[in-house]
Amino acid sequence: MPTALRAVPLALAGVLLLAACGTESAGAGAGAGAGGPVSAGKICPSDPQYGDLSGAGRATADAGRPSGTPSPLPVTPSEDGEVRITGLYAWGPDSGCGADWSADYEITNDRAGAVSYTITFSLTSSSGSAVDSARRTVDSVGPGETVKGTVVMGSSTGSSAGVSGVKVLKVRSVPDDEAPTASGTCPKSGVHVYADEGDAAMGLRVVGLHLVNCGTGTYELNGFPEVEPLDEDHEAVGEVKVLQGASTISTGLGDDTARPLTLAPGEAALARLAWRNTTEFGDPVNAPYARIVAKPGADPVTVIPELDLGTTGKLGVGPWTKDTTRTP
Repeated sequence: MPTALRAVPLALAGVLLLAACGTESAGAGAGAGAGGPVSAGKICPSDPQYGDLSGAGRATADAGRPSGTPSPLPVTPSEDGEVRITGLYAWGPDSGCGADWSADYEITNDRAGAVSYTITFSLTSSSGSAVDSARRTVDSVGPGETVKGTVVMGSSTGSSAGVSGVKVLKVRSVPDDEAPTASGTCPKSGVHVYADEGDAAMGLRVVGLHLVNCGTGTYELNGFPEVEPLDEDHEAVGEVKVLQGASTISTGLGDDTARPLTLAPGEAALARLAWRNTTEFGDPVNAPYARIVAKPGADPVTVIPELDLGTTGKLGVGPWTKDTTRTP
């Protein structure tokens, strides 16, 4: 596959994909001056030898990967330093890759236990505005482990926005023993617990909590999940009042009567988190995480609903109800 050169910035826009890369260090390469061309290697970012675009593995990069030449464009590390951008590359139209840009990053877990990360990347224009962004989940990074990956931008769709840099916009992390799951191997608890993307309208936020019985027996629920808002340091946010009933936030959110549920294998339940992001007097409260206990004695699961509670100080929690949209 031919090597391609491309001057920066370019006029492009596209869809960001994310890839897990190998454990090799990027080569130092020859530095490129600002505004100069960036060299692309012989292997596409989508090539299995380069990295697994599904994010399932940590494939070792082939020697034909991008050269490791440092990015000639400014990059911004995450605030906590766990995620770093290590290179930015351009892929030519003749490369056959179907990608215009790729940016290498690495994560180092300096914590005591294994952690799963959710990272939001942003490509920026010369004016500093965001051209595009995407989120990447990297599962189970062990203590002291460094994992490398790649952010990939696809073929141009004709936008006139010029890319001038890439940065880490936001990093969220959850200890592996509290990580949410929506599918895959059934946890020892016998249930998958996760949060959806939610809905926002006129300042009202509603996020669904989902529980799926992935075990072999029935699973009993009766009442409300226990919800504990957490700040960016995973500390409890004590100034938030957690109320039973989503209707305590908005009367249009339906019945909040708790009823006993028996979930057969494959069946699911749903509970809702509701809040308003109204800001008046005082400091707004943001709680990116929420620790969920589905019922007394259940294993906790930490989800990332991004609770922007404004100055309201209230979070409404609905009861578990049968999720009739999901069939075993």
